[in-house]
Amino acid sequence: MAIGDDGNPMTVVVGHPRPGSRTHAVAVRAGDLLATRLRAGAAKPPPRPHLVDLALLAPFLLDGRTAGRAFEAMGPNRVVVMASPTFRGAYSGLLKVFLDLLPRHGLSGSVVVPLMTAGIPEHRHVVDTTLRPVLAELGADVPTPGISVLETDIGRVDEVFEAWWDANGRALRRAVGAALALREEATRC
Repeated sequence: MAIGDDGNPMTVVVGHPRPGSRTHAVAVRAGDLLATRLRAGAAKPPPRPHLVDLALLAPFLLDGRTAGRAFEAMGPNRVVVMASPTFRGAYSGLLKVFLDLLPRHGLSGSVVVPLMTAGIPEHRHVVDTTLRPVLAELGADVPTPGISVLETDIGRVDEVFEAWWDANGRALRRAVGAALALREEATRC
């Protein structure tokens, strides 16, 4: 299953303001697991997902060109893991700046899986109440609930992902298949 122009179906966007954060590690691992699941049965293993680490772009984001280049690096008709820590009951300001700089329908044609890390169980819902609606507003197809990983579960990311996949994998596969069909139809026209 190839969605990106280079055959890479996945992009992971990390919105933690600190490079090398636990959120970064969780997001990269979830992207790898998701890419593997989406390419199950393929002849060769999936390529590593593209990584857009906003912490490295933060000093340059507001010049506008950097956000545009980060957005372009995601490629057309993509599958994106959009990750953030939970800060003050919402996603990070860094991710907010990035999303605010995208075009109005900048995520159209994308299938997005929101992912957030949280320090306390009461924040598990934040991924679906704060991040998911913004992604949908930007035109993303967000066919599943987000992935919420508590800090106490960071060492068990594979287990958390597998439970999420068991509940949501079928819906995600359908959405990705529909995105591929739309892309193929558009290239024929």
